[in-house]
Amino acid sequence: MKIIVDAMGGDFAPQAVVEGAVEAAREFDIDIVLVGDEPRIKSLLDKARCPAGKITVHHASEIIEMSEPAATSIRRKKNSSIVVGVNLIKEKAGDAFFSAGNTGAVVCASTLMLGLLPGIERPGIAIICPTLKGVSLIIDVGANIDPKPMHLLQYGLMADAYFHYILNKPNPRVGLLNIGEEETKGTDFMKETHNLLSSSHLNFIGNVEGRDLFSGKSDIILCDGFVGNVALKVSESLAEAMYEFLKRNLTSSIMGKLGIGLLKSGLSRFKKETDYSEYGGAPLLGVNGVVIIGHGRSSSKAIKNAIRFAKEEVERNVNSKIIEEIQQI
Repeated sequence: MKIIVDAMGGDFAPQAVVEGAVEAAREFDIDIVLVGDEPRIKSLLDKARCPAGKITVHHASEIIEMSEPAATSIRRKKNSSIVVGVNLIKEKAGDAFFSAGNTGAVVCASTLMLGLLPGIERPGIAIICPTLKGVSLIIDVGANIDPKPMHLLQYGLMADAYFHYILNKPNPRVGLLNIGEEETKGTDFMKETHNLLSSSHLNFIGNVEGRDLFSGKSDIILCDGFVGNVALKVSESLAEAMYEFLKRNLTSSIMGKLGIGLLKSGLSRFKKETDYSEYGGAPLLGVNGVVIIGHGRSSSKAIKNAIRFAKEEVERNVNSKIIEEIQQI
């Protein structure tokens, strides 16, 4: 199996990407292609003592910066690490593509170059989140900020297949993120989406509220990309802030300092459970290929886990299951 990795994507690229790729090559039975500035990448690989024959470099002379507009950048920068990396998947030179770079550019390049699965109108980014009862899948968290009700129904079908075959839980509960539980709440868009979901074969439990994101009430939470991205960023910052609040208050007194030793293992578990780097990346569901999108702040640990995540998704062939789900509409 060969995973194509955008070596230039992310706040700490290429160093963190190279380090994560080297760790992944050592731990997993895969080959990795790093796409980007070949001299810089090879210099970092030499310092990291890369496993022989496990990592190769494909040169790309351009970088799409985080602030650049997606559609314009992929047209102007055809030799960017994102465009070149996605094209390698299109040419069957690899089995999956991962990038922690410009999300919009990855979505745009993947949609235009790989195409969409039959019956899918818009792709969606799905993120796995910890809950009080296990994990949930939130979709969409940034690919499509102006969807139609049918797109959210398709997100539900794709997420249902993903939860079943990747997360091993059949018939997951599907909720629609709204401002209230009553089916009359929300905009006309939300009401129409609610009606579509209610008449589908999905295990739709109705509207869920923001307070239900981590309660475990719903296995799958559907929303548009704007709302989903805001919810994701707020959740990430809250988890980080809570951890720092706990540390600050526990170390503010002698008794707290004495007690922190007893709580150390619990704090470590809390941090691990809420750490995005444990999951590594989010699948872009709906495109005709395996594409994983990473956090812009991805560390080497997050890169390694994202590569593992890509490997698992290829092995489980989730796209064929999504096509089966969509055919049931």
